[in-house]
Amino acid sequence: MRDAPAGIPSQRRPLARWWSRHWHLFVFLTPAVVVYGMFMAYPLLSSLSYSVYEWDGFLRRGFTGLSNFVTVLTRWPYNERFWGALTHNTWFFVLTFAIQTTLGLFVAVLLAKKWRGFAFFQAAYFLPYTLSLVVVGFLWLMLLNPTWGMIAQGLRGLGLGEWVQPWLGQRATALTTVILVNAWGWLGFPMLVYLAAVQAIPQEFHEAAFVDGATPWQDFRFVTFPLLLPSIAMVTILTFIWNFNAFELVFVMQGASGSPNYATDLLATFFYRTAFGDPTTGGEPGQIGIASAIGVMMLLIIGFVSAFGVRFMQRSQTEY
Repeated sequence: MRDAPAGIPSQRRPLARWWSRHWHLFVFLTPAVVVYGMFMAYPLLSSLSYSVYEWDGFLRRGFTGLSNFVTVLTRWPYNERFWGALTHNTWFFVLTFAIQTTLGLFVAVLLAKKWRGFAFFQAAYFLPYTLSLVVVGFLWLMLLNPTWGMIAQGLRGLGLGEWVQPWLGQRATALTTVILVNAWGWLGFPMLVYLAAVQAIPQEFHEAAFVDGATPWQDFRFVTFPLLLPSIAMVTILTFIWNFNAFELVFVMQGASGSPNYATDLLATFFYRTAFGDPTTGGEPGQIGIASAIGVMMLLIIGFVSAFGVRFMQRSQTEY
């Protein structure tokens, strides 16, 4: 074995060679890691720490263990608001997913045929997804205004004035209205995913099905749909994560306090009101420990369901 040159320890040479080959990884990854650490990892770890301390406004006091979690789950009004917000988040996800999956898949299958105007309709359906949710919220606030909004004026022009209602001001319709607006804004994403998945299916599969006498519906049910299950599972996981983190659209369309009786309150808006002031608890801001406990429980819910969804998606992988 040849000896190392004088003055250069032999154990340093492999490290130097490795660094010469991989230094560019540090150059490109370091900015992303720093940004992720500042805006994702640090707030997450801070919430975990804050949730086990007692707070006097924004001043941290003594260690309290799990008492903040017990308060959220058992003490009024936090328990009532928490379970109500969790129910609203669940409905938010279920209805949004149902609309995006059925309508998004239907539109994707139609666009996959590449009829005339394919590019225009693909862009038109995807365009709302590129807009900020704040912009979407303000846009639909104006459209849904029962006095001068375009939708109200259109219904009156069609002789359907009795249909005009303050949809965002009624407990029975406020949450569903926000969900429909959210589905409109996000429809372009699942449509694009399903379109790519449909176009990736080998044409020979469809030809074999038609040779065997399959109808278009049977071809979709027994060929297209089973091969789309991994994509549907992925969209389901992402929709769940986004919907259980939903904040901007609800905040813009209903404000921090939500509609009457908090009919649109979600976990994220409940977290915000608890940390920065809630009229139902005297309007005093600074419930940092309780708000952090809410955030940690959101993390646990999203993490558990997402992990389960990823395992299901891995099992449903189809090879062809």
